[in-house]
Order: sequence, then C-alpha cells, then structure tokens
Amino acid sequence: MKINFPMPPLLINMENTKQNLESGQASRILVVLIVIVFIVIIAVYGITKFISFQKSKNLEPENKSGTGVSEIPKPVHEATLENTKFIIESYKDLGNTLKSPTAYESDLTTTERFIKVTIGAQNKGKNNIAQYSWDVGNIVDSDGRNFVSINDKAYAYLPKPDLCGALLKPEFKPVPCVKYYEVSKSSKNLKVVVKITEPKKQETLLDLDK
Repeated sequence: MKINFPMPPLLINMENTKQNLESGQASRILVVLIVIVFIVIIAVYGITKFISFQKSKNLEPENKSGTGVSEIPKPVHEATLENTKFIIESYKDLGNTLKSPTAYESDLTTTERFIKVTIGAQNKGKNNIAQYSWDVGNIVDSDGRNFVSINDKAYAYLPKPDLCGALLKPEFKPVPCVKYYEVSKSSKNLKVVVKITEPKKQETLLDLDK
C-alpha cells in the first residue's frame, strides 16, 4: 500500500513561484515576438511604398509647372551670343510670287514659297561690334533641310542700304537685317540661324513659327 505524504508548504510555494516565473517569462517572450513581427511588417510596408514612389517618380515626365502635364517648349524668338543680341522682328510667308518693285524687272516666281525674315541685331556690350562680325544664315526645317538666302537674286527687294552685318554701337536700337528665302511648301517648324565670328565663331537657332 502506497502512502502519499502531503508536500510541505515551502515546497508548494517554490513550485508555484517557479510556474509563475515560467509563465511570466513565456508571456514576455510572446510579447517581444509580437512586437518584433509588428516592426518587421511596418518596415517592409515602408520600404515597399518607398520603392513604388521612386518608380512612379522616375516614370513621370519632367514638369516644372506643377500641373502634372509636361510643358511644351516655348518658341525661342531672341538669343544673345557674346554681346550681340538677336531678335526676330518679323517673319512673312509671301507665297510663290515676289512682285517686282519696279516696272523694269520681272517678278520672281517659285513652285514653292518665298519667306521674308527681318532679324534685329543689338550691341549689349560696351564697345563697338565690328562690321561683318555678325550675320543671319540659313533657314532650317524640322527634317533638317537647309534653305539658303536668295538675297543675291532678290536684291531689288532689299532695303537700301542693306544693314546685314553692319557696325553695332553699344545699346543702340536693334539694326534690322532683311533676308529672303525660297522654302519648300512641306517644310514645318522653321528656324533661322544667327551667328557671330568674333571673338570666336558661334551660332544658334531662332524659331520662326509661332
């Protein structure tokens, strides 16, 4: 016959204390694990959102206006090379016929169209800009086709005197340079070359079409 002796009160308290400690430790471990899992979830979510934001930002077209739509570049109608400022004063499509200014010469005709361009050149520096150190060059279209000036055969239509390349005095009013061109009817987005030769050769394009 087995006889069970009651456990001493001291041992009972120790056993209860041990169980409480183990239970408390398990609870703390569980809380720590939950906190760690929560932090990992937040970190993964944040990283995912950041990567998505960067991708969408890189895919968006550059927009400085803040409207969400990329801006169409505005036409360039003036430019400055060194101290010479060029300004488009007028641009005219004259059709396929240039009426003779005198009764002694024939009209000029073409199968395409005549273009008349007036470019103002102004000295923005402090010293004279020498004669023939600036000029207006070819017309260029969107396909890269070049159309040279026909001033040699349109001489009768030019103002007298012809001021293209004239001496430019500091801050005087712009000097008008008139050029005539024969341009294809199919040419679009026309630009005109303006250039200087001093102190070094430079050139740029001005937009003729609005």
